[in-house]
Amino acid sequence: MRRICVGSRESRLAVIQSEMVMEYLKKTCPGDEITLLTMKTTGDKILDRTLDKVGGKGLFVKELDRALLSGRTDLSVHSLKDMPMEISEELPIVAYSRREDPRDVLVLPAGVEKVDFQKPIGCSSLRRVLQLKELFPQATFASVRGNVLTRLSKLDAGQYGALVLAAAGLKRLGLEDRISRYFSVEEILPAAGQGILAVQGRAGEDYGFLAGYDDGEARVAATAERAFVRTLNGGCSSPVAAHAQVRGDELCLTGLYYNEQSGKWKKTAIQGGIGEAKALGIRLAGQLKEEVDRL
Repeated sequence: MRRICVGSRESRLAVIQSEMVMEYLKKTCPGDEITLLTMKTTGDKILDRTLDKVGGKGLFVKELDRALLSGRTDLSVHSLKDMPMEISEELPIVAYSRREDPRDVLVLPAGVEKVDFQKPIGCSSLRRVLQLKELFPQATFASVRGNVLTRLSKLDAGQYGALVLAAAGLKRLGLEDRISRYFSVEEILPAAGQGILAVQGRAGEDYGFLAGYDDGEARVAATAERAFVRTLNGGCSSPVAAHAQVRGDELCLTGLYYNEQSGKWKKTAIQGGIGEAKALGIRLAGQLKEEVDRL
């Protein structure tokens, strides 16, 4: 009997996502002992500043990485969009979940039917703010940190006129009824990896038991999207976004690039075969940067 310990952030959403992976393991490895180890990461503790001011997305994985490297855990489960673009070779992503709804959504206070623009829209992502200004030119925006349930409590307490969140997290929490409006990926291009769970392991170990969990389309999409953002050095502080759609053997990748000096930005799409996912991401990044920098 193997003992497989799964590491997770301690938020309710993170635990639910880890339990989704654990359910798969319990079905496919019935003789093994599957346990969960939760921990509060540095990113969960610092809530008074935006991530770009305190170290970026790496703050959500640092403690989990240490546990995995030391052998306290055997796997870590992350929302792929929360993972840094550069990942240690010692801790590769060994499986990607099937993608949940990748769209961003508008959430209103309980019992409210339209946005009160006298109050700010709660949104910490510059990627979202940039695109929301096109949709709601009359809106103001204010940072909101904390897990999904914390953000919703702040919304319902009257601090914000609305929130913009990822559909995937609300659906996994069973809170789909809080969604007031879905933004199409054309209206708001999602963060790279949004809706996909990443399972991280240790280099050199056999993770064949995850073969049936790993989703080929999600892996292709993630590869293209993350290559695009990584090429542009995009992180929490840069309004850079990418979304890939896989149709059979073809891949359509849309990217957003923002030039912080000029304030100009643009979205562009590129198509190619799924076998060139990484190359397409790199190519689109170069092409889009050149176009925007010329504006």
